[in-house]
Amino acid sequence: MSRPPQQRRNREEEAPWIPQTELGHRVAAGEVTSMNEILENGSRIQEAGIIKKLLTDLETEVVSVGMIQKMTANGQSTRFRAIVAAGNSNGWLGIGQGKSRQIRVAIEKATNHAYLNVNPIKLGCGSWECKCDQKHSIPFKVRGRGGSVTIEIFPAPRGLGLVAGGKIRRLLELAGLKDAWTSAKGSTTTMSSTSTALLECLRQTFSQG
Repeated sequence: MSRPPQQRRNREEEAPWIPQTELGHRVAAGEVTSMNEILENGSRIQEAGIIKKLLTDLETEVVSVGMIQKMTANGQSTRFRAIVAAGNSNGWLGIGQGKSRQIRVAIEKATNHAYLNVNPIKLGCGSWECKCDQKHSIPFKVRGRGGSVTIEIFPAPRGLGLVAGGKIRRLLELAGLKDAWTSAKGSTTTMSSTSTALLECLRQTFSQG
């Protein structure tokens, strides 16, 4: 699926990563070689470079960019809010938000936040209609909430596809799901709440599994 060039981040243009934390130095030195190792040790990730080093197949995509206007004592203030997703379509997804007076800076902040917010997603087949051993859906029903938005994701049989709205469907694809039923309630046009609810759903596949 092709996407506009502005929705992709070109890593070749990024500055080289210089580790700032003890965990970062260990990852750069090759002492820590997987995200699972970090999760098992309960270590806190404070550098986006760690995620980029260990999950080299992650791709980022701008989900939403909006304008925020507010009246201040000095007049009207305008800022931009960006939402960016980072996923590898194979069990890892992060969603981040960033604000700035410049669109480019807002996207950079959101991208960095998305990397730091990457979570493991447990894929499987929890559909009673399918009962296969392939990781095409989720293992059980999950429910998440963000603001006024509540989202539920249900296991679906192989071949059904993703029964979801456009942006929700794309986020599920980035997480690695191929088949799922979804139900969304609330103001789903508000992507900040919708993305929070969706990520909360997917986190539960790992934490409850």
